Amino acid sequence: MSWIPHVTVAAVIQKDDRFLLVEEFAGGRKVLNQPAGHLELGESLVEAAIRETLEETAWHFEPKALCGIYQWTNPEKQKSFIRFAFTGDVLEHLPGRNLDRGIIRAVWLDRAQLLARSGQLRSPMVLRCIDDYLAGQRFPLELLSHLPLTHKNRDQVS
Repeated sequence: MSWIPHVTVAAVIQKDDRFLLVEEFAGGRKVLNQPAGHLELGESLVEAAIRETLEETAWHFEPKALCGIYQWTNPEKQKSFIRFAFTGDVLEHLPGRNLDRGIIRAVWLDRAQLLARSGQLRSPMVLRCIDDYLAGQRFPLELLSHLPLTHKNRDQVS
């Protein structure tokens, strides 16, 4: 049996003691998550975090550090996820921008508000990322190396 984890990114963004989250529909229910999504072919992890944040919240995100790398298996679906969580700043909001399909809205919640809605968390990684951020966990972006997909090595991808 082969194991193929889903590589995802997330943005942990704090402003005035509140965190930027998204309300979205997943698995037939309304859930809370960081701006997050899957890494696409050819993009770096940092590029994916910037793209996903913009697509899901209409905020331009500037990653400054890596908060952590998380591995979690959804027990219901037996799918495994490897999440790279970044922190940084939001620079500009584009309120008229359409959000990704399934996204209801972007919301700013403090940790207590999030804890009160813990039954709505998309995964345990949501609160864990925030707690690691609040504990001061930061790693330099230079920890990550991206070797761009070139015409020569594209043929080696199968």
